[in-house]
Formats: sequence, C-alpha cells, structure tokens
Amino acid sequence: MRQFDFTPFRRSTVGFDRLFDLLEASARQAGSENYPPFNLERLAEDRYRITLAVAGFKPDEIDVTAQQNLLLVQGKKASENENNQGAFLHLGIANRSFERRFELADFVRVESANLADGLLVIDLVREIPEAMKPKKIAVNGGGEAKPIEHRDAA
Repeated sequence: MRQFDFTPFRRSTVGFDRLFDLLEASARQAGSENYPPFNLERLAEDRYRITLAVAGFKPDEIDVTAQQNLLLVQGKKASENENNQGAFLHLGIANRSFERRFELADFVRVESANLADGLLVIDLVREIPEAMKPKKIAVNGGGEAKPIEHRDAA
C-alpha cells in the first residue's frame, strides 16, 4: 500500500490531528495483520455491522470490549495440546489468538454481539444526543426590526 503524506493538510488545518493520526495508524496496521477476516456493513443511516470469521472459537474464548471511540475484539485460544487426539497431517484452519481494533466515531455504541456458525456478528448503532441534533429555528415575520439598545458603561 502506498503511504500518503498528510503534512500539507496538517499545516493548513486546526483540530483535525486525531483524524490524521487515525488515518496514519490505520495505514500502518492494514498491511501488518489480516486475521481474522471481517466484513463491515452499513445497514441503515445510523446502523452498522461488523462480521468476523472466527471459526473454531467458542464464546468464552472471545472478548469484545467497547471503550470510548474504540472497539477491541480479542480471541484467546485455550491450550492447543488440550484436545489433540492425533497428529495433524495438514493444519489449514487458523487456530491462533488474535486482537482486532476498530475506531468508532462519536456516539457509536455496541448494540449486540452474537457468535453463530463460526461468525461473530457485532451490531453498532449511532445515537446522537438530542442536544447535538440540528434544530429548526422559526423565523418570525411581519414586523420591523427593533434597534438594539446600546448602553454606555460608566
């Protein structure tokens, strides 16, 4: 993957440092780890779904943690020699521990996490508080504008 230089944007913007840091960290991390594979879906305007392929993991071996603006999914396999009855001739199913991080936008929360048929499905919803939603302001008409009184500070 080609590295993109954000320096010109950093010089001409104020307050976007977190965004540029996230983009740079994502670009570094994208090439380093691709296990387990996952899908990101947008189900509706404010609903999202992350689906991870975690074949071979049991619900008690997966930990989903939501922090402020971060979703951390970890899979920790129990002792590998515990259930081995014989020797593998070919080991093609990945059975290693993993850690996947997803940066979440403001006001996005985890609604549910379900494991079925080797797929971990995490549903997310964005809930903007009423105080942050846009409000329609009524414009009154029919009268003259009243002058603003100016009082001298004495």
